[in-house]
Amino acid sequence: MTETTIKSEARFLHTMIRVKNLDTSIAFYCNQLGMKEVKRSDVPEGQYTNVFVGYGPQETHPVIELTYNYGEHEYDKGNGFGHLAIGVSGIYDVCERLAAAGVRITRPPGPLKFGKTVIAFIEDPDGYKIELVETGED
Repeated sequence: MTETTIKSEARFLHTMIRVKNLDTSIAFYCNQLGMKEVKRSDVPEGQYTNVFVGYGPQETHPVIELTYNYGEHEYDKGNGFGHLAIGVSGIYDVCERLAAAGVRITRPPGPLKFGKTVIAFIEDPDGYKIELVETGED
């Protein structure tokens, strides 16, 4: 078996998720998780809009591509997708603020069962799972 490697200049660019309501999703990722809209592309002839959100410029930071297809759509998330992960500092306070804002917390913050890392799970407005991982000092 031959091992293939990608050049070191390669980097992770984005993850795309399909959303039912673009405004609701942008509000969630920007207002609740502190991301910024970094790029928007509306394509009427293709009947879709892409909005990229993230914690920095797309040129240097991975982002999430929110894809809205015109009209009513329900999406099957399948069983292969796991979750997005976001590092946060002060996870207990973050989760308290998110819960007060009505964000669904599916696993309250706490240490991993067989580890010390503190995590929590929340859901975005479309039900995508997001793992919050404590990145601050112990």
